Amino acid sequence: MRISARVDYAVRAAIELAAVAPDALTCDRIAQAQGIPSRFLQSILGDLQHARLVTSQRGREGGYRLALPAEQVSIARVMRIEQGFLAEVHGQRPEDVEYPGAATALASVWVAARESYRQVLERVTLADVVAGTLPANVTELVELEGAWRSFGATGSQDDGGAAGEKPATAAG
Repeated sequence: MRISARVDYAVRAAIELAAVAPDALTCDRIAQAQGIPSRFLQSILGDLQHARLVTSQRGREGGYRLALPAEQVSIARVMRIEQGFLAEVHGQRPEDVEYPGAATALASVWVAARESYRQVLERVTLADVVAGTLPANVTELVELEGAWRSFGATGSQDDGGAAGEKPATAAG
C-alpha cells in the first residue's frame, strides 16, 4: 500500500474541516495545524472544491468548509479525488487486468486486495476520525498483533501462521 503525500494531505485537510464544521478555516490555518506546505495545500483544496467536497468563501468570514456532513464523507471519497482509483495495476482497474499462463489468478489477487482496502476506506468517515471512534471491522484490524509492523522487501509475514500470530522471524 502506498499513500502519496498529496492524498495524505487531502485527507488531513478534510479532517481539519470536519473538526470545525460547519465553520470555515483558511488555507493557512489548515496548513499550520497539519504541517502541510501552504502552496501545496492550496492546490489540493482547489481539487476538493472542484469535486464539490468543499466550498470556499471570500472575506472576513471566509475560508474553506465541507460541502457535506462529515458523516457522509468516507476517506475513500477524498482519496479518489486526488488519485482516481483506490487500486490500480499499470494504470488499469484490477478487474481489467489479464495475465497469461501461471499468473492467470494474479488478477484475482489484485481484485481481492482492492476489496480489502475498500472494507476500511469506504467505511471510515471523516466524522469517525474526528471522534476517534472507528468502525468495529477497522478496530479489529488495528488490534491485530502484526498490524503495526511493516515488512520490507525481504521480510514476510506469510510464515504459515494464523492471522494475528507473531511471525517466526522479526523482519522489519
